Amino acid sequence: MDSLAAAPGTGPATSPLPILRKPRPAAKFADLPTDRTLVMGILNVTPDSFSDGGKHATADTAIAAGLRMFYAGADIIDVGGESTRPGALDVSPEEEQRRVVPVIEALVKAGALVSIDTTHTSTAAAGLKAGAAIINDVSGLTMESEMAELVASSKAPYVLTHRRGDARTMNSLAEYKDVAGEVVAELAGVRDKLLAAGVSPEQIIVDPGLGFAKNDAHNWELLQNLDQLDSLGHRVLVAASRKRFLGTLLTVAGKSAAPEERDAATAAITAISAFRGAWAVRVHDVAPSLDAVKVASRVAAARTTH
Repeated sequence: MDSLAAAPGTGPATSPLPILRKPRPAAKFADLPTDRTLVMGILNVTPDSFSDGGKHATADTAIAAGLRMFYAGADIIDVGGESTRPGALDVSPEEEQRRVVPVIEALVKAGALVSIDTTHTSTAAAGLKAGAAIINDVSGLTMESEMAELVASSKAPYVLTHRRGDARTMNSLAEYKDVAGEVVAELAGVRDKLLAAGVSPEQIIVDPGLGFAKNDAHNWELLQNLDQLDSLGHRVLVAASRKRFLGTLLTVAGKSAAPEERDAATAAITAISAFRGAWAVRVHDVAPSLDAVKVASRVAAARTTH
């Protein structure tokens, strides 16, 4: 019987969102919308992420949160099991996989397109086996060179993020004379390593790495110069959601805005990024950013008709 049931880990009073018992057809990357910027929902299955650490730390609560994003219209759900905030402690690939694999499997069965957010090759492989369609590696190949071989052999789309150092050292490496130019050049260098390993250009998605080895001024300058990333010839992902530089901007009475108070500012960056042609934005709160990309798409369309 294909009756509807409440999302795992929730009761009827707290989660009216249903999940079909019968799996839906697997979502495909090729079927993603092409007439607007995509919205990637962030799902951290971690105890220590800067914004939502601990909120989705069990499989049931993570699956329920992912389904809420999916039903809110997220094009992609980005599932991660290790915090990448500055100063975060490393997590073993085994623990990371224990956290994320059941969540990926459940979301894929519900019909969601999932990306695996990891710096570990073995976790990326496990995520793909569980049904994930995209690898999102914020290390920019600085952690494990074997990742390039997996991307080439799997033919999965790969998010190449600009980063210097790791979670413990990145802040000390935030020194640039021309941040946009240097980010583009460093991304091009890693991109060339991917191509040499047999990765096709169409697989590569570039992310300027806001907040990774960048201070507030660097982040704003990168957003001002997003068009420079277009010179690389790849899709562009912008991931600004709830990051510290937004909290600083929204400081009131000397107190930085808390992560949950940064969603309106995030949606503003979504609209700007979408208007400037970003392929996707990565956000915690899906609905406002989905509205923002639709508005940006409509304004851009009106501009081209006059």
